[in-house]
Amino acid sequence: MKPLRYYLAAIIAFAIWGTFSLVLKPLHDYSSLDILFYRVFSCAVIMSLISVVLRRKKLKENLDLFTSMPRKARQQSIALNVLSSVLLTANWFSFIYVMNHISVRATSVAYLVCPIITTILAFFILRERLNKLQWLSVALSALGCILLSYADLINMLYSSLIGLTYAGYLIVQSINKNFDKFLVLTVHIVLSSLILLPFFPAYSGAVPTEIRFYVFIEIIAVLYTIIPLLLNLYALSGIASSKVGMILNINPIIAFILAGAVYHEKLEWVQIVAYSIIFSAVLIFNAEEIVPSKIKQSTSATD
Repeated sequence: MKPLRYYLAAIIAFAIWGTFSLVLKPLHDYSSLDILFYRVFSCAVIMSLISVVLRRKKLKENLDLFTSMPRKARQQSIALNVLSSVLLTANWFSFIYVMNHISVRATSVAYLVCPIITTILAFFILRERLNKLQWLSVALSALGCILLSYADLINMLYSSLIGLTYAGYLIVQSINKNFDKFLVLTVHIVLSSLILLPFFPAYSGAVPTEIRFYVFIEIIAVLYTIIPLLLNLYALSGIASSKVGMILNINPIIAFILAGAVYHEKLEWVQIVAYSIIFSAVLIFNAEEIVPSKIKQSTSATD
């Protein structure tokens, strides 16, 4: 059994993200791009200062490691980190747009689709093996998503875009393991800010004057960006990306509950059944870790 701390890191990260609507909805009157600009720029400043001022030794060690790598390995590392930044930026923008302009429920569906995409990509790209119970859980998740698309196809298309970008990010991070996690995330966010910077003058609105805007942006930057992403990277260093992907379902289940209980979005019986099926799929996928001895005996017998 893998150390419990990796699972706890993933659970805490996705539980935090599940409550994202509580701090994002109050910024409904601001454009999605403005929220994205200030969120990313704020994260970039905070993490750069911490890296340069408080983690100077670790920064030097990682720079020495990078320069000592063969040229091909350096090029691969640069490509992986640039791709990570592009995927992260696309995921953040699509999530904010859908949350504030489509529905909270659509964002929760996105992170139900994401584990399926992650698991399939991990199987074909990373060659991660799945037992029969885990394939059953993937099939159940897919069934739940089909039921949700039946309820609202347009929302499902938006959700698939969000899910695909984050699934891609998870897969890339499973390969990108050579450097300090905090510095890796710093690079991703700084590159993301550089991607967005040319668009800021033309696409940003008037400079916000309300104090509450900046308060919520800093909460989003620290509590809903830096901390969960670091926990996510830590989890990926100890457990397979397919497992992290399935644990991600905690996020949409919490968001789904908030959509009905807090924002009073109408919930159809089909959606309730679909979420119940997907929650069961999460338990099945991680059954080996919940009751390891019995599951291992049964899967070894069938395999």
